[in-house]
Order: sequence, then C-alpha cells, then structure tokens
Amino acid sequence: MANDTTAAARSAAPAASENPSTPEIPSTPETPSTPETPSTSGRLPLLALLALATAVFVTSLTETLPAGVLPGMSADLDVGEAAMGQAVTVYALGTALTAVPLAARTAAWRRKRLLLTSVAGFAAANTVTAVSSSYALTMGARFLAGVAAGVAWALLAGYARRIAPPHLQGRAVAVAMTGIPLALSLGVPAGTFLGEAVGWRVAFTAMTVIAVALLGWIALAVPDLPGEAHGGRAPVARTLRVPGVLPVLAVTFTLVLAHTVLYTYVAAYLGDRGLAGSTGLVLLVFGAASLAGIWFTGRHIDRRLRILTLAGTGLVAVAAAVLAVPAGGTALVLTAAALWGFGWGGAPTLLQTAVADAGGEHADTAQTLLVSLWNAAMAGGGIAGGVLLDALGAGSLSWSVLVLLVPVVALVAGARAHGFPARPASRR
Repeated sequence: MANDTTAAARSAAPAASENPSTPEIPSTPETPSTPETPSTSGRLPLLALLALATAVFVTSLTETLPAGVLPGMSADLDVGEAAMGQAVTVYALGTALTAVPLAARTAAWRRKRLLLTSVAGFAAANTVTAVSSSYALTMGARFLAGVAAGVAWALLAGYARRIAPPHLQGRAVAVAMTGIPLALSLGVPAGTFLGEAVGWRVAFTAMTVIAVALLGWIALAVPDLPGEAHGGRAPVARTLRVPGVLPVLAVTFTLVLAHTVLYTYVAAYLGDRGLAGSTGLVLLVFGAASLAGIWFTGRHIDRRLRILTLAGTGLVAVAAAVLAVPAGGTALVLTAAALWGFGWGGAPTLLQTAVADAGGEHADTAQTLLVSLWNAAMAGGGIAGGVLLDALGAGSLSWSVLVLLVPVVALVAGARAHGFPARPASRR
C-alpha cells in the first residue's frame, strides 16, 4: 500500500443517494451516463473504473518501485542500501501522518478536482526523484508522494462505489483495486528491468509519463461528483463509536502488519532457504495469484464479504505455515506464494467495502482512518520484520504471521452483527 498502500468508503461518500447534496438521477433511457453523472444504466462504467484502477496502479507502484531499483539508487545517491530502503518507509509515513488532516481539509472539494490534484502530486514527486542527486531531496520527494497517496487512498474506493449502480458497488471497488496486484506482478518487475537496462531514473521518469497521461484520461472519462456538504467529515471519536467501524480498523491494522512483516523481507527469507535466485519468480506467482484473488473477490463480495474475509485470512495462514517448514523446496515455496497471493489479493477490496458499509454516514472518516492505519501497519511491519530478522533469523518471519493472524480471525468472527455481518449490507 501499498498499497499501496496500498488497499472503502464513499471516497468521499458511499453511494450517490446517501449524499444529501447529490440529487437522484432518474434511471430512464432519456438520462444517459455522462462524465458529469454517475452511471444509471445498471452496468459498470468500465472506462471510468479503469482510470481509477490506473490511479491505484500509480499509487502502488510509486510506493514499491524503490525496492526493485534499490542498488542503483543507493549507489547513485551514495548511501547504503538499508538507508535507501527507508524510501518506502518515508512514503508510508507521509500517508499515515497526513491522510486524516488532509481528508478533513479537502472534504468539500469536488471529487475529480481532488483526484487530479493527487495524480499531479505523483507526477511532481516522481519527477523530482528522477532528477535528484541529493538523498535528502529524494526522501522529501518520497514523503510528498506519500502525501499524494493519502489523498488518493481516501478517495479512490469510495469514488468507485459512487459511480457504480448500488448493487454492483463491491464489484466496482474490485475493478478499481486491480491496480494493486498489477503493480506488484507487472509494474515492479517491469520497473526493475527498466532500471537495470537504462537506469533507475528512467523508471521514475516513466512513472511521471504514466501520471501525466492519466490526468487526461481522468479529465475525459471519470464522472465528477460533489464533495461533502454540511461542514465536512465527522469527528474521529464519533466515527469510532459507530458499531462495526472499530473491528474493521483493528482487522486492517493487524492483517496488513502480518502481511508486511513477511513481504518486505521475502528476499531475505528466500536467501536463508537457499532460494535467492527464485525471488523474481516467487513475486511473479504471488502477483498473478493476487489478480486471481481480486477477480474472485469481485465476483462474490456483494453477497459473501464475511466468508471471503475469513477464507482469505485462512489462505494466508496456510501459506505462512507452509513457509515455516524448514526444508521447503522451490515447489513448496511457489505453492505457498500462490495461496498467499490468492488470499491477500482481495483484502484491500474487502476491508474498504467493510468499512464503508459499517461507517454509513460517517464512511468518509472511517475510510480515511483505514488509510492511515494501513500505512502505519506497513511502516510498523517493515520495522518489526527487521527486528525479527536480526534477532531471531528469517525463520521467525512466517511464524510471526501465524501469531498475528489469530486475532484477525477472532475479530472477524466476533463482528458478526456489525463490521463483517453474516448478511450482506443493504445498499440503497
């Protein structure tokens, strides 16, 4: 969160009919969907949703790209790889620290204006990163990119919900969130190859080019929607008292922490198992399985959110148990990567949809809190994984995942009435 982040509420509001400032548009053949109005045809507005998916892709890849070009960046900026690795941590901190206050300050902004501002922020940050010869300036640009990500993550999933028909809102979020596994399975390997072939600066320049092209796509294809009315977002304390919000946030923090502890140091884990040469293949399998997981989630989320959350957590736990086997060979590790990716792929969509449904009229604030906690968990996972790696060795990483997933299952199971309800939420 890569996620990128990295990943809903209304974005800035759940469904259009839930925003008192948005008039209902009669669903008749004489009222076509246009870039200024949400779809009323009963079908998903795929061109707009794919633009949002590309924004998710840019957000996720901007976060994770330094991991693929780390040696070149550290050599050019004359710092160690450990110091250069903090480019990911600084990005996550930029998101975690600014998502809540920025969401409050921009609550009244029209949604397209806010999305365009966020994408422009990525273009600026990646441009500075590409041309910088200073470590301090590069880290400042990475923090700016994290700020842009905080705005984007608090906006994108809810935006997807609002431009879709009510009965397809979960599927719309799933389409938008395909940008995450695409960034992991295609973006990072492609950026790594580009960095090795022509230099890491070209890889970041390519990110700027994508962001600039995306600005035009959004301007032409994405419907504009109003921001918040009546004074903006609800206070955090009031939102946390809404039944179901706190369990979803607790699940989010713990699940992302568990995932990040292992994912951040998967190369170190594989090296410890004598499989250092398989890192690219393992990540490719993980990314491909994540795509399959988000596709499956999108097919069933509107009816089976609770079951999918429990099943996904269970698959990640099985994968961690397999990786804990000391004598596991390449085939076993690849099997675990596939299970892990399939179970994890739908997590951003499931959690964002759960917090949107639970939050109700306070969904905006709940979504922003989720974004902050997600990135705080990513930063915490990187730190905790490093401590475990130094103190107990790579073998401790998979066991720590299993330990952290126990409260996740308990929280989801206990939130049967609110948060992860047994019956699907009614979306009007």
